[in-house]
Amino acid sequence: MQNIYSLLALIGLFLYYALAIGISIRVVVKRRVVGVSMAWMMIIYVLPFVGVAAYLLFGELNLGRKRADRAKQMFEPYGEWFKSLHQCAAHQPSRISDEALPIHTLCEKQLRIPSLSGNTMSLFTAPDEIMLAIIDDINKAKDFIHLEFYIWHPGGMANDVAFALIQAADRGVKIRILLDSAGSRSFFKSDWPITLAKHDIEVVEALSVSAWRMFLRRMDLRQHRKIVVIDNTIAYTGSMNMVDPRFFKTDAGVGQWVDIMVRTTGPNVAVLNAIQAWDWEVETGERLLPQIPECRLEPERHDFDAIQTIPSGPGMPPYIIHQVLSLAIYQARESITITTPYFVPSEALHHALINAGERGVTVNIILPKRNDSLMVEYASRSFYHELLQAGVNIYQFDGGLLHTKSVVIDEKYSLIGTVNLDMRSLWLNFEVTLAVDDREFTEQMIWLQRDYMRQSELVCFSRWKNRTVFERAREHFFYLFSPLL
Repeated sequence: MQNIYSLLALIGLFLYYALAIGISIRVVVKRRVVGVSMAWMMIIYVLPFVGVAAYLLFGELNLGRKRADRAKQMFEPYGEWFKSLHQCAAHQPSRISDEALPIHTLCEKQLRIPSLSGNTMSLFTAPDEIMLAIIDDINKAKDFIHLEFYIWHPGGMANDVAFALIQAADRGVKIRILLDSAGSRSFFKSDWPITLAKHDIEVVEALSVSAWRMFLRRMDLRQHRKIVVIDNTIAYTGSMNMVDPRFFKTDAGVGQWVDIMVRTTGPNVAVLNAIQAWDWEVETGERLLPQIPECRLEPERHDFDAIQTIPSGPGMPPYIIHQVLSLAIYQARESITITTPYFVPSEALHHALINAGERGVTVNIILPKRNDSLMVEYASRSFYHELLQAGVNIYQFDGGLLHTKSVVIDEKYSLIGTVNLDMRSLWLNFEVTLAVDDREFTEQMIWLQRDYMRQSELVCFSRWKNRTVFERAREHFFYLFSPLL
């Protein structure tokens, strides 16, 4: 009997290593960023069985067969829709600044989406202000309202938005809501889905999470976009979920979440509407592509608020947002200021920021002092040493959980949206970013970022070098899990 047990143990060990070696070969063949590949190899071999299981569940971008087939079939008609925008009067390539032109050219080639002028942009920075503006526009809606969020958490002013939607539906406005399954778990467990359905409001659960689906698609893939479109004339996007910070994660010990949203009018609204339509079709199979915008420009206007919309994630060209961020950082000549709640950059972005600091660019990275994810918080700190050594300024924001995702380059143009500087946003999730080529709007972002810095503590390199051995070990341990963060 002892010999049988020994034989079974040897067979099990052989099968495990055969599986581990097979997966390791697959990791190499995928030709991803070297740092990501090495991290996965470490997880596979340092954590036997657990590492193999983690890779099978989370190691590859698997959207699921049905969604992947839909996305593949959709790319050409949506590509043609985006391509038609090049004939729009709001497409003014000659007016794009020299700083923003490389990003425009890249996105045109990869996504077929051009930069469009003739928009208006309003920056909202306070939760109540954001919610009241959305409610006011909902109350004026005539035809339709499309909403898409990662998190909808019942309570406070989020409920006020829901009541406004019910009133709009009762007067004949068609309303569709797409919410991420994991992020909006508390919403789907509440009475709100049934209540909204009674008023003919369509609510769709995106990327549904269930145990039996775990081997059919990657379970941690998330619909992370935040988009509101009203009558194809008004749109909102930014970092804020449909939550009232006074009622959301109040026991997390990080303070209230600090966010921004941008309200836009003009031709770019239709682009955001098309992206929301893409997500709706991937999930439901129903096509809702909007009409091409009229794109009329007012000749007396001198501010043209050019916006380049950049969707990223499954179904879109791979690595597009990573390419945009890398391009923006490398072409910076004077300054780079970044705000992000989660900072686990790729190896390439990490070195790009180091390079910028070493060539004399003023680099400011503003992060929350306390994070709602301890793994991300400690993994982030593993990147500090080389950045500080290169002269990068790292600020720890102490006014709550800074959730704003923004980049300002040379105080001339800005990137805002839903993308965190972590592996999940860069490689996995459905995200959207606006590249704004407008000095006036960028000045507003500069003032906001400076206000964040005033509420922050600058990390001192000399003190940082003297942190304990235990702290260093903890940071590097959690860095090991960066492909999963």
